[in-house]
Amino acid sequence: MKKIILIITALGVLFTQCDLKKKQNQKTMSSISDSTIENVIKTLTAKFGVTVKNRIERGVKQSAFFWTQKDGSEKDFQEFCIQNFIGSEKELFSVFEKLSANFEILFGNYNRMSLGLKKPLHLDIGEITSVDQMFGGFEPASHFTDDFFQNKIAFYVILNFPCYSLKEKNTLGAKWTRRQWAYARMGDMFTSRVPAELIQKASEVATNADTYISEYNIFMGSLIDDKGKSLFPADMKLISHWGLRDELKSHYADKKEGLEKQMMIYEVMKHIIYQDIPDSVVNKNNYKWNPFQNKIYKNGKVVKSNPEANTRYKHLLNRYKIEKEIDVYQPEYSTYIKRSFEQWLEMPQEDIEKVFVNFVSSPQVKKVAAIISKRLGRKLQPFDIWYDGFKARSGISEDELSKTTKEKYPNIEAFQKGLPEILEKLNFCNEMAEFISSKVQVDNARGAGHAWGAQMKEEKSHLRTRIPKDGMDYKGYNISCHEFGHNVEQTISMQNVDYYMLSGVPNTAFTEALAFAFQKRDLELLGIKENNPDKKYLQSLDEFWASYEIMGVSLVDMNVWKWLYENPEATPEQLKEAVIKIAKEIWNKYYADVFGIKDQPILAVYSHMIDAPLYLSAYPIGHLIDFQIGKQFEKSCIAREIERMFSYGRTTPKYWMMNAVGNDLSPQPMLQAVDEALKYVK
Repeated sequence: MKKIILIITALGVLFTQCDLKKKQNQKTMSSISDSTIENVIKTLTAKFGVTVKNRIERGVKQSAFFWTQKDGSEKDFQEFCIQNFIGSEKELFSVFEKLSANFEILFGNYNRMSLGLKKPLHLDIGEITSVDQMFGGFEPASHFTDDFFQNKIAFYVILNFPCYSLKEKNTLGAKWTRRQWAYARMGDMFTSRVPAELIQKASEVATNADTYISEYNIFMGSLIDDKGKSLFPADMKLISHWGLRDELKSHYADKKEGLEKQMMIYEVMKHIIYQDIPDSVVNKNNYKWNPFQNKIYKNGKVVKSNPEANTRYKHLLNRYKIEKEIDVYQPEYSTYIKRSFEQWLEMPQEDIEKVFVNFVSSPQVKKVAAIISKRLGRKLQPFDIWYDGFKARSGISEDELSKTTKEKYPNIEAFQKGLPEILEKLNFCNEMAEFISSKVQVDNARGAGHAWGAQMKEEKSHLRTRIPKDGMDYKGYNISCHEFGHNVEQTISMQNVDYYMLSGVPNTAFTEALAFAFQKRDLELLGIKENNPDKKYLQSLDEFWASYEIMGVSLVDMNVWKWLYENPEATPEQLKEAVIKIAKEIWNKYYADVFGIKDQPILAVYSHMIDAPLYLSAYPIGHLIDFQIGKQFEKSCIAREIERMFSYGRTTPKYWMMNAVGNDLSPQPMLQAVDEALKYVK
């Protein structure tokens, strides 16, 4: 899970695209008249020639959009443009390089400060104090936009490196050189003028939600069934939802108590969603809790409990409120929904939703579900959206796998030392394996774990993971493989890309794709061989089912935000009811017929809905990308292909995919592979 995208999300100005138009509901209205704009364009065109007229028109008009009276008079604007427009290509490139170097210094150090200030919140280094929370919520880059418009650097960048809309990028980009792509990304730097106080407030809201989720643990040894029996180890503590989900998935190989444990976990999840979970069992183990009856016990006797009081939905509502305040400062992407999809993912929400709906409605779903039901020897349960039996390890017990991982990685230092070996097993040469590993720092996470990338070449990316005192268990190892995939992408796309402004990937779905590629090879990276002749077909079914699950979750996430914009005065209670209703509606449309049960809320359990809303769509898109690049890996050396693909940098999704696999993003290759797999897997 790559959940740390706070600086980019909070600023809302970095690495975006643009199609600026004057809108009356925006607060950043231009103070420059059309006649002044035309005079400036004519003057600059006469001076530098018609060959750069298109850039002149774009730069002047886009600069004028953001110029307000506090920036100067119309005469000041005219003088600024005439004095600062660069007509020479040689000089333009020289300035581009200087700007790139300076932005790397700024973003790299903003990132370093944010990383350091959030350390007490993200790492398991002691109790979180109020001062930790205050510093963790501070955003070092909050004044970046204000400062750079005030000192006119933003106007300088806009004037000389104007922005292009997504449609223009996807049309013109086919003929662009790498340098032109880099110029276009420089043009994405300043496409809104959000006040610093709102950026800081957004950071605080996001940090509070992240801390809430990171501290949301359930002590599994305190759970009891109707007979008072405990099913889980006394010292097991699982974070919601990731830890609970992964524990549930791990019990498909347990034929004795697996189903009973899974049903108990699902009851816990429902109480989290409904917010009737006793507040005394969240991150506490002072009581025994029967989730089937939702009663807590002390010394064998029922004691009074209070529900959590909609805290989960308060955090989500707070995120909506701050984004609603930011909306009016966005000239083109005037809702958080538009910013999340058209600006950050560079894929329209309507298009993504259509892909997801078609996928979860595909005829392959019922066929795969029938196979799962037959393998389980029972009717499907709602939590079987996480069926894990297509993986090669499905016949290997969790305890056996954990024994191996604990011996191999007893502590953080051992996992850090083992990174080069993991890469070498993927055919990275020793030199490259050592280089990438040297750019990754492994830390002991407070939450489920995450990957935090560097924003400058001299810095390291960070892999945060949980390693208990008795060593890394299998679930932790599996998550760590996922996060290490992020780190490999973060390193290659920073260190090996030709221009700093092209560093990274088109959107977070692409880094999720490589994370999935690492995660599904976890046994291979442990040295465990799988000789099953149906492995390829099973893998196709596994990726299909995982995509089916997360697409439903993403559809809930999307529709919740549509509801929020339609109900701006909602209370936490009303939001809770809406989320549950939407989750059940999506379930009833696309899952009820498959599972044979209606009105299930399970699709609302994902923690990302609270601490990183609308990020969830990156996962199913990542699955589709992972499947397509996986086919390419089969044709060549995986390490060589990873280096080639992720050195391409941050173009639009369309052109990244064309470079990687020769085709645009599509679910059809996965669906076709499932049809093929269904011929062999019964």
